[in-house]
Amino acid sequence: MKKKYYRVLTIAGSDSGGGAGIQADIKAISAMGCYAASAITAITVQNTLGVEAVHPVPLDILRGQIDAVLSDIGTDAIKIGMLHSSEVVCLVAEMIEKYGIKNVVLDPVMVSTSGHRLIEEDAVETIKRRLMPLARVITPNIPEAEILAGCPITGEGDFDRVARKLSGGGKVSVLLKAGHLSEERLVDYFYNAEDGTMTRLASRRVETQNTHGTGCTLSSALAAALARGEDLTSAAISAKGYIEQAIISGAEYEIGGGHGPVNHFFGPIKMAANES
Repeated sequence: MKKKYYRVLTIAGSDSGGGAGIQADIKAISAMGCYAASAITAITVQNTLGVEAVHPVPLDILRGQIDAVLSDIGTDAIKIGMLHSSEVVCLVAEMIEKYGIKNVVLDPVMVSTSGHRLIEEDAVETIKRRLMPLARVITPNIPEAEILAGCPITGEGDFDRVARKLSGGGKVSVLLKAGHLSEERLVDYFYNAEDGTMTRLASRRVETQNTHGTGCTLSSALAAALARGEDLTSAAISAKGYIEQAIISGAEYEIGGGHGPVNHFFGPIKMAANES
């Protein structure tokens, strides 16, 4: 009997600079030992200095990409990134329901590292109403969590309350990322809605400009860990450890004139196999 790959489908925007979006997702998924497939929601014109333009992919082409992957290759998890409009959000939700995918990691991308808004205003409400209920885990950073929860976050003391609020009464697990705080020690909070536990994930702050695509990378690593069969909390810990090492290693490099990428391939790659 031949081996089978653990598969992850990423649905997100393309980054011409290669540091975030689909490109970062594929690198992270591959580095975690899984097979990466993709469906591109939009093409961006960007580099380490910022985003200059966004060109949406037609809805029928996006639908075709997702159908082509899921009807043939299938997937063990889906990672969702930039969805720029309500129409795209609804389409992705429809496809998740059609194929009954349970391991869904939603990274609610709203603003790029350089501050460029990547989502239409009404799409935020559509994500909350239509897509979040279908996710197993969401991975907002502080600005995104403030928008989704409708309340400010001033420090780590707010994390527990906001994570539980975003969970919607224990319906979706939440990995709340602390990167936008100024503390020396960064503590992400992971609320596991399936067993009611809260886990603090601490790491040291690394002084580096190479933080482009950290959110995409973390959520993709989490999806890959779930695809490989890890339980929720273990998957969050694995993803946190991966992004921490990618940031530390990436700080040693210089690329472009702005926010460079993390080093997705800081360690040896070994494809994981499902032999069951």
